Amino acid sequence: MDYKIYSAQDFPAYLPKLNLLYDELFSGGKGFRSYLVGLVSEPLQVDPQVQNLLGQTIEFIHNASLLHDDLVDRSHLRRGKKAAWLKYTPEYAVLAGDYLLARVMVNLSNHGNIRLVQYTSEIISDLLEGEWLQDSLVGDFFVKIEQLDRVHFLKTASLFKWCLRAPFIALNKYEAELHQILNELGSILGQLFQRSDDLLDFNIRNHEGKAILGDLKSGYLNSFGAFMTSEMNKAEINQFIKSQTLEVMKAIFSSDSANAETIFQKKVAAFDAINSNLIELYHHHLVTLESMLVGPEKKLIKNLSPLTEILYWRRKPQA
Repeated sequence: MDYKIYSAQDFPAYLPKLNLLYDELFSGGKGFRSYLVGLVSEPLQVDPQVQNLLGQTIEFIHNASLLHDDLVDRSHLRRGKKAAWLKYTPEYAVLAGDYLLARVMVNLSNHGNIRLVQYTSEIISDLLEGEWLQDSLVGDFFVKIEQLDRVHFLKTASLFKWCLRAPFIALNKYEAELHQILNELGSILGQLFQRSDDLLDFNIRNHEGKAILGDLKSGYLNSFGAFMTSEMNKAEINQFIKSQTLEVMKAIFSSDSANAETIFQKKVAAFDAINSNLIELYHHHLVTLESMLVGPEKKLIKNLSPLTEILYWRRKPQA
């Protein structure tokens, strides 16, 4: 399940700046989506070359979306380094992202599975629609979680669904009920991952040390922000969106810092409770999926079971 995302042969040697950009882009990534492809492919006994193709495909798509997202959002950093659009110009960042998506189509077309090409094209289309929707919500500080969920289903969840479904499609396993369950599982994983990522912005389980209040300062109210402001009045929301630190933000709840922290933690617990319900639904779907698998395929359940701990609670997988 270990992938080299790309090799020197994947991109033209006569485009050295492009190769340098990709070297920097891919070097800091965790490769979790290709890892997820491996978790699914291994028990299905997918050919190793096909596993590598699938792992590379999803990482190319994901990293293309990062190149474009950083430019649209004007994010200055990516994985602790200067974002590509700042270092190499916006034009190069766009071209580098477009080229990754083009390579995806070339590589999959060479593989010859038209259903896989079609499904991958749909996922890329979903990503772009999600980016349009997300950009339309920038500056909307009265946005509802349901609106954000729609964005997350198109952007984050679409890639997780692909990771679960693509290995089955590569094996020409197209059963409608099977793929419906895989879709449900991928949607939940994507939603959990995004909501957990939104909590990082408020320094909750922020083991990665991500920038605090970065979304808010960029004019974007993420899912946890929308959850917290849902019961605030207009004046409180205006105070919330102007917060430059967590301490200032928490002071909206109470002038007493200890009480403010208590209220904040209660809101985190309430948000966790909502997502714990999603986790229960995920494991219910796993039971259904297990009934559809045979022989070595059943190991897939063991591989997928810990993902809610990893993606939402941000706990490291057991060695």
